[in-house]
Amino acid sequence: MTGLEELPSVLPIFPLTGALLLTTGQLPLNIFEPRYLAMVNDAMETHRLIGMIQPRDPDSTLLEPEIYSVGCAGKICEYAKLPNGMLRITLEGVCRFRILEELNVSTQYRQIRADFDTYKQDRTEIHNQQIDRDALHEALHHFLEFENDAKDWQALDHLEDDSLINSLSMICPFSPAEKQALLEAKDIFSRSELLISLLQMMLQHDQMHNTVQ
Repeated sequence: MTGLEELPSVLPIFPLTGALLLTTGQLPLNIFEPRYLAMVNDAMETHRLIGMIQPRDPDSTLLEPEIYSVGCAGKICEYAKLPNGMLRITLEGVCRFRILEELNVSTQYRQIRADFDTYKQDRTEIHNQQIDRDALHEALHHFLEFENDAKDWQALDHLEDDSLINSLSMICPFSPAEKQALLEAKDIFSRSELLISLLQMMLQHDQMHNTVQ
């Protein structure tokens, strides 16, 4: 896939609290509910795309919870059947989308009409500003432990801005609301600034907690 014209207007969605998928990132998932097993199998027979999106209420137990209006489409890049009937898949982030409407469908899983045009820069990201890697290093030192510190930091620094920021946004232990804010950030530079701010706030919280103890 190289352009927005190749992305489907109708997309199956997988509402999952705390699951953040961003462009170029990879999200492993174990699929076991019958409706989502059907969704994955149907996707495998067509465009292999699934829309990851978060419920607005992280504690909702509804079968069809209210969802945010922005998610990210992921392409199934790994697919494996497990002996217990589950599926293990990996989604690779393709492009964010905004929900235009949720469709009335006969499938067990939910489907939406997606607007990808709003986030077309995800497919052709142009970097006009450099991210602050020094501030990112300082914030990350508290959270990441490497076996080979210098070598592993060097590996991180060789990543392109979008791969670095998107991957870190996905793996850091943020709240669902914070992850949604990272998802909806305008561009990589804005996401990097928010990521650094969130990491700094986590560090301050931990330091205050340790001081109180």
